[in-house]
Amino acid sequence: MSSKKYDGHKERRRAPRPPKGTTRSIFSRALGRQDVVLASQPRDRDGALARVKSLLLAAGVTPEEIDQAVANDVLDLLAVDCLLLPSPARYSQQDVSRMTGLPLALMRRFWRALGFSDVAEDERVFTDMDIKAVGMFQTMLEMGVADIDTALQLARVIGSSMARIAEAEVIPGSMTPGTQEDSILAADAFASVADSVIPAMAELLEFVWRRHIRAATRRTMLLRTHGKVVGASPVLSVGFADMVGFTLLSQHVSDESLAEIVRRFEELSHDTVTRLGGRVVKMIGDEVMFVVDGVVPAARIGLGLAEEYSDDELLSDVRVGLAMGPVLARDGDYYGATVNLAHRIVNIGTPGAVIMSDDFHTALMEQAGDEFTGKALRPRVLKDMGRVQLWWCGRAGTEVNDSGRVADERRSLRWDRMAEVLRDLEALRDVGERIVGQSRRGLASDPDETGSSGAIEEAPQAPPQES
Repeated sequence: MSSKKYDGHKERRRAPRPPKGTTRSIFSRALGRQDVVLASQPRDRDGALARVKSLLLAAGVTPEEIDQAVANDVLDLLAVDCLLLPSPARYSQQDVSRMTGLPLALMRRFWRALGFSDVAEDERVFTDMDIKAVGMFQTMLEMGVADIDTALQLARVIGSSMARIAEAEVIPGSMTPGTQEDSILAADAFASVADSVIPAMAELLEFVWRRHIRAATRRTMLLRTHGKVVGASPVLSVGFADMVGFTLLSQHVSDESLAEIVRRFEELSHDTVTRLGGRVVKMIGDEVMFVVDGVVPAARIGLGLAEEYSDDELLSDVRVGLAMGPVLARDGDYYGATVNLAHRIVNIGTPGAVIMSDDFHTALMEQAGDEFTGKALRPRVLKDMGRVQLWWCGRAGTEVNDSGRVADERRSLRWDRMAEVLRDLEALRDVGERIVGQSRRGLASDPDETGSSGAIEEAPQAPPQES
């Protein structure tokens, strides 16, 4: 590990740091550790440097490299590299290719598929961990587990998924407790949690992977049990839920408020879909896509989402679109006409409504006609799909207009509350302008003319609000 590597980070460190007071992630709090916000603790720089030096020396870093990193104000970067990649970076691309026997061109494709940028052929950035990873890639090919194209596609999925997890954990997260402007304090803050968080996170990822690979494998094997051809397009129910008015809302709230709205939206979506037996495929801003085996659980999820959001004070209503049919399953995502139909449907729904396709309605009435009801809507012309018959979905005993009426009532209440806030702000503005005007007149006049006290007339109270 050379100090030259860290000289190159000097420009990167000029980027603005996150706001102070950043807290640790939910995952790290779940480990039972106290939140670490070192910004509020005494700035013991000498003690922090001694602790970081001890860790780095134990990791094999030389005193000269540490001193150089301190001088360049990049000790935190050195600590991150050493604690996250304990093996020293000592191999170039050509070295790895020669040691593993993997052609250089294929190794570059594998590296890019994992989501990493190209490096110069003679730049020594690879470690023993990289050698091991290339070996595992070769083993997959040699054992016939996957061909080159499949293995590279799997690498792309792994790379994009791990990149998202890493970003979620770090910004803000447990790997950056507090926010330190000094690289020594930042290095000490990182090192104080890295020893526990890194192994725990690795164990958590393996646990979640094993659970999901078990579920996915069982779903595939059940196709054979049900007499279906493995590899054929599975028949699934696909749903989209879209939060109404999110674009307008995002333009009128602060970043902090918007982040809380997004967090709450994701929380309700994940909880509702998984609780009722579905799988969240992806979140797309103000939209969630889910799939589930069968129309009955899909209808329960759709209505459950509409009801959950209607009861939430922070979020607006959602509209839900449901369709069923064959889908193309690839890399954890789903494609095809069924997916496109569900997405087209959600875009024409009214707030609080659950709209289903014709095939979905037929299957739902056959399987659970006593639990749900459906009302025919006028046929609609959907882009690239022509004229289609759609149905309103509700629980048995409800009327087609109930969801729209209730949604209108909720929107009316929200607008009333917003109007009250605006009236209060207008009244406060009038009071403020009156006080400022009186203050200016008092300063401009002679003290004898304003009275000995120089007191300003008491501001009137804001007018009472109508009930």
